[in-house]
Formats: sequence, C-alpha cells, structure tokens
Amino acid sequence: MYLLTMEFTDDIDRRGFLKCMAWAGTGLIFTISGGIPRSFNLCNPATAEEAAKAIAAGSFSFVQISDSHIGFSKDANKDVLGTLQAAVARINGANAKPDLLIHTGDLSHLSKDDEFDALDQLLKDVRVGQRFFVPGEHDVLVDNGKNYRERYAKNTLGDGWYSFDHAGVHFIALVNVLNLKPGGLGQLGVDQIAWLKKDVQGLSSSTPIVVFAHVPLWSVYPEWGWGTDDGAQALEALKRFGSVTVLNGHIHQNVQKIEGNMTFHTACSTAFPQPQPGQAKGPGPMTVPAEDLRKLLGLTSVQYVEHDSHLAIVDSNLAVESGEGATVNIDNFTFTPAVLSVKTGSQVTWTNQDDMPHTVVENLGLFHSKALDTGDKFAYTFKRPGTYGYYCSIHPKMMGKIVVGGG
Repeated sequence: MYLLTMEFTDDIDRRGFLKCMAWAGTGLIFTISGGIPRSFNLCNPATAEEAAKAIAAGSFSFVQISDSHIGFSKDANKDVLGTLQAAVARINGANAKPDLLIHTGDLSHLSKDDEFDALDQLLKDVRVGQRFFVPGEHDVLVDNGKNYRERYAKNTLGDGWYSFDHAGVHFIALVNVLNLKPGGLGQLGVDQIAWLKKDVQGLSSSTPIVVFAHVPLWSVYPEWGWGTDDGAQALEALKRFGSVTVLNGHIHQNVQKIEGNMTFHTACSTAFPQPQPGQAKGPGPMTVPAEDLRKLLGLTSVQYVEHDSHLAIVDSNLAVESGEGATVNIDNFTFTPAVLSVKTGSQVTWTNQDDMPHTVVENLGLFHSKALDTGDKFAYTFKRPGTYGYYCSIHPKMMGKIVVGGG
C-alpha cells in the first residue's frame, strides 16, 4: 500500500513527488526530487515529524492498494478482510484526506460476486475523494472480465483502459491481464498501445504522468511472468515526459527502480506475501509466522537488481502413466508430470493441490476448465492420437503436455 502526496513547484519543474508508504503502525515515507529518493522512518519521531510537515505542504495526495484477493482463506492469510480493513484504517488515519484511491488489481480471488460485494462494502468506509481500478488476472476469470467491467470500469475503452486528469497530473490506467498466451507475460495489445500513444499526443512534455496497471510494465522477473511482453512499447511512448511514475501490483512485494525520468514501484499485497524473485520454485502465497505477516503486507522494500538467476528444472518421465485413470497434480505453480503419455480413449484428471486457483486450457481451445480452487478437479477424455499442449490461463508460465498414442 502506498500513500502518495504530490507537490509541484517551478524550481523543480513540477517533478517533486512525496510518497508515503504506511502499514499497521509502522511505515516508510520517502521523497523523490529529480529522481533522487530520500526516506523517512515513520517509527522515528523526529523523521516522522519532518515527514508530516512535508505531507502538509503537498497540493494533493492519493493512495494505492493492491492484491486484496478477497475470498482467499488459506494458511498464508485466513483473514484477508481483516488485513484489508487494517489498510483502510491506516488510510483513514492520515492527516489529510487523499483525493484518490487507486486499486491495482486482484480485488477478488475467484471473480465471485460475493467477493466483489465484500470488497465494495469495506471500501465504502475509505475516506477518499474518488476511486479508480484496474483488473488483475483473478478479477477476469469469469466472462472474460465482463462482471468486473460492469462493476468497476463503466465508460472505459476496450478491455477497461482509460485516462483522467487531476490537479495537473495525467493518470493512465492500463489493462494487461487479458489475452495471456501460453508461457507469456502480461499483454497490452496493439489497440491499447495505439490508444495510449494517441492519448498523450497532445500533452506538454512537462505534464507529470502516473501510469498504473496490475502486472509490472517492466521486466521484474520474466521467468515467473513478472513483466509485460509489450510493456516497453508503452513506456517508449512516455519517454518524452519529464516525470513518469509507473505503479503496479501482482508480485506482492515492493520493488523500486529509477530509470532516467521514470520511477517504477510495485505495491505489496494486502492479502499475503510472495517470495522474492528466484528465491523459490515459483511464485505463490508465502506462509510466514503470524507475527511477521503484516510486516510483509505493504511495508517491506526490495531493491531491484538485474541478475541471472537460474530456476530449478523439473524433469518429467514421458511414460509416467498410461491408460485410463491418468492424473496430473497441480501444485506450486507446476503441472506434474509436465509431460504425460496416455493411450487413445484415456481420461486425464487434473487436481489442484495448490493454494491458488488455476485453469487447464488446451492451446487451441479444445478444452477449457473453470477456475479450479484448492481440491477442485477437471477431467477430459482424449479420443484421438496427438500431442496436446495446455497451460493455465491465470498463470501462463505454467504449461504441460499430453501425448496420446494408439489404443
């Protein structure tokens, strides 16, 4: 969660940003002037007082929250409503009422009406001016996101992208969680990028820009799908502007980078943490001691460093199982076995043993499961020989293959 206060003066060419991150009694506030960050520890009374003065001098403020995952109830956090409520209390406890609230996706866990309803009920208590949303992949599991758009993206364009101006700042909301391809990253698409270029065409290069989407627009860790395949094209369209701030969620941890005139931030989740890039077999809910949970929800900062990390490779036997009753387990963001050989006429059953929902989608659309929550199963009978690739449409880095031989 971020609370950002923006102050613009002629001597810094409207590039001053005051940004405050706070959570459950502790937090970090930092200023960025000309791309140089300076931090204030809110636990230290002296720096907290200095930070409060900086906030008071701001012309307006807005707050970002992300990855609420309402409906999640596994060991990583059995009370996501409670932790979101704590975030709301922190926002409402700010000295000044934020003008805007921006939620950068995964409002829900399974795109269910009751999950959206619960989130709406909680956010009604947030003392902010206006609310803005972009979808996460968990919000568009049903009807290709139609339900989400009817609730949160009325009067938007395409799949839900839009822009607006506030106090001299131009905000751009992008959607990069639809039309994900097997093994791919986030996708903006040709139409959305063309719209973006047209949207900023008439703006002065001195206009401050804030862009927000769910999946990071820059490559945080492509091996886990933490990036956007065509994000560089979108960022290229913004290079001429003197001040660009890019906000994302999705990876459930703070990652920060400054590159030229662009400042990148990903927000922590209000629901559960995920491992640092390359520090686990894959992404997913990370269970930590109860006393440490809230320290990882909206507080921990991670310095992004470009590196060559290698992930563990899991080998699969091409003949693990054959015949009727073949099974594939889904766990730790992996299909096991990754390659399964069966006879023609065999039924294959996928069982989700993970804490996260997944889907089973044949590359050419031959079959498409619903979102499988923990313990859910999906079965398909292969009537013809051939090789059938499949993937998870929510986490497209997950891929598998069924090889069907003669009966």
